[in-house]
Amino acid sequence: MRKQRSVIAFLTALGVAFSGCAAEETARVNDPAAHRTAGTTQVATLAGGCFWCVESAFDDLPGVIEAVSGFTGGTELNPTYEQVSSGGTGHYESVQVRYDPSKIAYAEILDIYWRQIDPTDAGGQFADRGTQYLTAIFVHDERQQRVAETSKRFLDQSGWFDKPIATAILPAGSFHPAEEYHQNYHAKHPIEYKAYKWGSGRGPFLERFWKNKPPIRVADQEGAKVYRKPSDEDLRGRLTSLQYDVTQREGTEPPFHNEYWDNHEPGIYVDVVTGEPLFSSADKFESGTGWPSFIRPLEPANVVEKTDSSYGMARTAVVSRHGDSHLGHLFPDGPEPTGLRYCINSAALRFIPAGRLEEEGYGEYARLFKPADAP
Repeated sequence: MRKQRSVIAFLTALGVAFSGCAAEETARVNDPAAHRTAGTTQVATLAGGCFWCVESAFDDLPGVIEAVSGFTGGTELNPTYEQVSSGGTGHYESVQVRYDPSKIAYAEILDIYWRQIDPTDAGGQFADRGTQYLTAIFVHDERQQRVAETSKRFLDQSGWFDKPIATAILPAGSFHPAEEYHQNYHAKHPIEYKAYKWGSGRGPFLERFWKNKPPIRVADQEGAKVYRKPSDEDLRGRLTSLQYDVTQREGTEPPFHNEYWDNHEPGIYVDVVTGEPLFSSADKFESGTGWPSFIRPLEPANVVEKTDSSYGMARTAVVSRHGDSHLGHLFPDGPEPTGLRYCINSAALRFIPAGRLEEEGYGEYARLFKPADAP
């Protein structure tokens, strides 16, 4: 079944007007190798069924430069959507993600990807059936191959599924961007997109299955640090009652009576659960609130924003990406240059003094605290 036709039928039942697909430009071939050698950016190519849905997951993600919907894996040169959706070209609907590896790791890209699909489906994805909707990770080099295999193995051994992981790991080839109509579809046609995502069964599955699953974090390279959330049993044994309440139950510690609200020592603050780097003393300021306050994260990819409507208020909560630890809240009343205030619980943090960064494995941040004229 072609995705577009199933969407039309579903929307017609809802009484929503749907404009049919009009190919606005001929698809062009995009050589992935060109991106791999251009500047500091890298490319990930991922097939997850409907490319509208996979592309949307990377929208406005820190470190992601662009996500493009298209086709890969087949033999037809410059295939159109109509050709691919018929299932006769051998192509997969896919998304090519161009990203800055200094801001987001390939392993994190894969973690996001897994959470958009049912990786055990060997016949397509949800309402979309056929080889063009199969899932696959197309790797561009040996490092990506190693990371993808490790990530898939982690998922296979997680015990979360009662069937084997069907997602293939294949060598990357030519990637053909889809017609302009399909690019950024979720933003151009939000009503139709939402109706398709939920009507196809993808939305309900993702909400039911992936909610509260810990991050799938594997090393991007030999010796790289791995940030993985421990089991609840381990956390109860490691954390104080206050740390557990704050990070796992979205609690709040008392102002002016916490460990770091008036700490002025140079260094970085990491997640007390996983150790992932979060904030720097260079971005800390006195807010007068009684909690540690920062104008920006040290590693933006590690700090995730979520809507918090508790206590009858509309606020923005912040959590750590890998540990999913509740950290605090974000407010638009901070000083320049950002105008932001990350109001963070000390109980969610562990402070590492600048003099101990090398010793504790965070040597890459030591340069932040050296004099400007130091070698």
